[in-house]
Amino acid sequence: MLMLTLAKKITLPVLALLLSSMAFADKPGGTYAFDKKGAHQFVMFKISHLGYSWLYGRFNDFDGSFTVDADNPENSSVQATIQVASLDSNHAERDKHLRGDDFLEVDEYPTATFKSTKIEKTGEKTAKITGDFTLHGVTKPVTLDAKLLGYGDDPWGGYRMGLEASTTLKLADFGITYDLGPASETVDIIISMEGVRQ
Repeated sequence: MLMLTLAKKITLPVLALLLSSMAFADKPGGTYAFDKKGAHQFVMFKISHLGYSWLYGRFNDFDGSFTVDADNPENSSVQATIQVASLDSNHAERDKHLRGDDFLEVDEYPTATFKSTKIEKTGEKTAKITGDFTLHGVTKPVTLDAKLLGYGDDPWGGYRMGLEASTTLKLADFGITYDLGPASETVDIIISMEGVRQ
C-alpha cells in the first residue's frame, strides 16, 4: 500500500490543470502552493485484500508546488514530497507493519517524491503528467491521468486551482516484494489537489 505514491504525486494533478490552462480565458499562470494549511489536498490509495475487498488509506503529510505556463502548458511543472510515515489505513497495527521492514522501511526511506518531466494534453481539461517518482529508495517514471476541476478567485482574496489525478503502481517496481497474493501486486493512487497562487 506503499502506493504512496504519490501521489503521490500526487500533486501531479496540478499539472493537468496546466494543460487545460490552454483553454483558460483569464490566463491564470504563476506558481501555486499546495493548500496544506487548509488541508484541501489528499493522496489516497487502494489495494485489494485477498481479492475479496478493497483496503483504502492515505498519506496525511505531504507538500509541494506547481508552476503554470498558461501560454505553453507543456512548459508547466509540478513537484511534491510525501512523508511516508504519515501513512494512515485506519488500523494502527497494520500501519506499523506497512511502515516497517516488510514494506516502506520509513526509517531508511522517510520520503517519497515526484518531479514532473513531461506534460501531454489529452483533452480540454485532461492531461497525462509524466515524472520521476521516488519511493522506497527506487526512482521510476510514473504517468498520471490528470483532470482540471476548476480555478478562480476564492472568498479570501486568493486565486486557486483544483485538480485530480490517478495512476496504478506495481509494488515490485519499487522494491516492495512482500507476498500479499496475486490480487495485491498493484496499488491504485488517487490524488485530489487544490493550489493557492503565490
